[in-house]
Amino acid sequence: MKRAWRRRGVGTALLEAAEDWARKQGFTELGSDTWAHNRASIKGHHAAGFRTKERIVYFVKRLRR
Repeated sequence: MKRAWRRRGVGTALLEAAEDWARKQGFTELGSDTWAHNRASIKGHHAAGFRTKERIVYFVKRLRR
C-alpha cells in the first residue's frame, strides 16, 4: 500500500468487509501473505489479529540451453 494511504483506516475497512463476507460464506479462517522483508505489512497483519503460521523459502534455478 502506498505510504500516503497508511494509517487512514482503509486497510482495516477492507479487511473487516472481507471478514464479514467470509463469515457469511461459512468460512472459519482467513489467510494472507506478504514478502518476508515487508516489515510494515507484517506489523499490520499482526495488529489486525493475524498470526504467523509458517515461513517458506522459494527456490529457482536457471537452466542453460
